[in-house]
Amino acid sequence: MPDSSFTVRPDFLADLNIKHTADAPLGALTWYRTGGHAAILASPSNVAQLSTLVSRCHEEHVPITVLGAGANLLVRDEGVDAVVVRLDDPNFKNITIDEKQGSIVAGAGVDLFKLVPASARAGLDGLVHIAGIPATVGGAVRMNAGGAFGDIGESVKRVQVMSDAGQVYYRDRDDLEFNYRSTNITAPFILEVEFELTPADSDELMKRYKEIYFYKKNSQPMGDKSAGCCFKNPPAEVGATAGQLIDRAGLKGYTVGGASVSELHANFVVAEPGKTTSSDLLAVIDHVQQTIAQRHGIDLEREVVVW
Repeated sequence: MPDSSFTVRPDFLADLNIKHTADAPLGALTWYRTGGHAAILASPSNVAQLSTLVSRCHEEHVPITVLGAGANLLVRDEGVDAVVVRLDDPNFKNITIDEKQGSIVAGAGVDLFKLVPASARAGLDGLVHIAGIPATVGGAVRMNAGGAFGDIGESVKRVQVMSDAGQVYYRDRDDLEFNYRSTNITAPFILEVEFELTPADSDELMKRYKEIYFYKKNSQPMGDKSAGCCFKNPPAEVGATAGQLIDRAGLKGYTVGGASVSELHANFVVAEPGKTTSSDLLAVIDHVQQTIAQRHGIDLEREVVVW
């Protein structure tokens, strides 16, 4: 039976020919493997179906959100009273590579673990610096994913988006702003992204890709259940990263239930499989924020998205 606490009707999409499930569990779709259900989880098969779905939600004032790779997401135990959309159909996972023009067009549902090495093998430079980041193209561009080696926004030429009324349009480079873990893209859906890249030696690119990937693998708890870096780094004038501040506060290993601050990298909050709730994770996150605020007067901003 659907969760009675949801206000979104379980039959809200019943008359539309769109694959969906009411009272759908979300935990298994996130890297944390925790959290409650969605009122409705929908998987449109193409842009036309997505437009119909978005228009319906807009007209009925029903909240709608998109779920990508689930790598930067923490779903509360209470779940999400909304229509959650997954762009996991093959129509949203197309990759078109043009070596001569130095461009790649990728659907929003394309996994970076597939896109980045593909760009290197094609001899196109501009994406290898985001090796090892778990995300779909849409989610990565939305948050301008990146790290010490650079951000994805550096190579974005054009983005196709959909408005909350279901209208499709483009945002070009001169209309886009990429800042630290944010962009000025306000449309709720990114459909595809065109990257402008530079021809280079494919062997050298693959070598650099592997170096960056294994550097991250050895310096971050990639084998643990986490949502990546939990907090954004404070402004440069602070003189320390979020991880350094947390480490100096002696918080490595701090634990609530099955959640803890990683011993390997202090900016990761990790979950013990099968023994962790989202409430445990939020308790650790809140404690870290409160401790850093009290000791250093710095308000750490979450990088992980909480639903």
